[in-house]
Amino acid sequence: MLSEQSAATVRATLPVVGAAMSEITERFYAGLFAAHPELLRDLFNRGNQAAGTQRQALAGSIAAFATHLVEHPDTRPDAMLGRIAHKHASLGVAPDQYKVVHEHLFAAIVDVLGEAVTPEVAAAWDEVYWLMANALIAIEKRLYEEQGGPTWRPWEVVERVAETPDVVTFRLRPLDDGPVRDFRPGQYVSVRTELPDGARQIRQYSLSGAPGSSVRQISVKRVAGDATAPEGEVSHHLHARVHEGAVLELSEPFGDLVLDDVTATPLLLASAGIGVTPMAAMLAHLAATGHPAPVTVVHADRSPADHALRTDHETYTAKLPEATVHLWYEQDAPEGARTGFADLRDVPVHPGTRAYLCGPLPFMRAVRAQLIEKGVSPADVHYEVFGPDLWLAGA
Repeated sequence: MLSEQSAATVRATLPVVGAAMSEITERFYAGLFAAHPELLRDLFNRGNQAAGTQRQALAGSIAAFATHLVEHPDTRPDAMLGRIAHKHASLGVAPDQYKVVHEHLFAAIVDVLGEAVTPEVAAAWDEVYWLMANALIAIEKRLYEEQGGPTWRPWEVVERVAETPDVVTFRLRPLDDGPVRDFRPGQYVSVRTELPDGARQIRQYSLSGAPGSSVRQISVKRVAGDATAPEGEVSHHLHARVHEGAVLELSEPFGDLVLDDVTATPLLLASAGIGVTPMAAMLAHLAATGHPAPVTVVHADRSPADHALRTDHETYTAKLPEATVHLWYEQDAPEGARTGFADLRDVPVHPGTRAYLCGPLPFMRAVRAQLIEKGVSPADVHYEVFGPDLWLAGA
């Protein structure tokens, strides 16, 4: 992995570089988009850029990768790299783009740290960058080969269903009527759509329907803005303008929050809010295959009226021979559900349980901590973050 000389330099400079990484990534993106405005218009999420969350995620991933290299020199953080690579592959990121990123990232490092960037320091961090970049390029190459390349394909909306006041399900069929590659429960697709200003923005949405169909199903929550982030321009566009007969561009399925060989494994599927979408696909698959082991379903939401895919959630769970459901609602909790936030202290967890989490970061952190307290191995707790992965950034 990292050479001995570079490891010593990175270890010595990591506190300084890490402390400045937020400013470095801010200047990096400013320089990158000044030189390549098309990347902001047609590749990067403009909402995440405006909110600063993409900068936080990039800073967190670089710092986490460098820290891993110096603390665990004989291993590689494949879980983190895999998550990033799946997201990049869904966007169609190409190897040559890593050279562009390198150019502007190292210009930002020199700009922020100045004379502290000696030739030795520059060489060490250059090695860190290319170790990370080449690992991602290799993983993305394999993903492209598995999925037939970074292709975009037009899909027609054949049905639109209002799930809640803020969630709409779109069912889509390929416009060319060609074969549809199956997906693994829990995966997502990228959706590329042209906005009124001409930008072709891309967002990822979990496939919320059952595998094995020629129809893709996504369920889109309309993202409201607040003081820290703008409203979701793509989700609002899809809600307001996309109806039956409309055409969207979809990527092939990607994502590593998937059910592996779980035939005899007790499972716990925990979601909150729109995090229910990958869990719905997982439950559909488990119900269709007659999963014999215990399945514990956990979901938290604002109210039953805000619980998207609630009928699917209940129907698929009822088909499983050993399933239990635990629901929490902040308000209007019906009989059998609990009022408040999810709390697993009184939820039985079977030995050997493998857990899958999706929802807001505070929810997933709390659930993960409670599961580990109950004896679940940290290696058996898997999660999906919608948007930039701020778990690494400590946000």
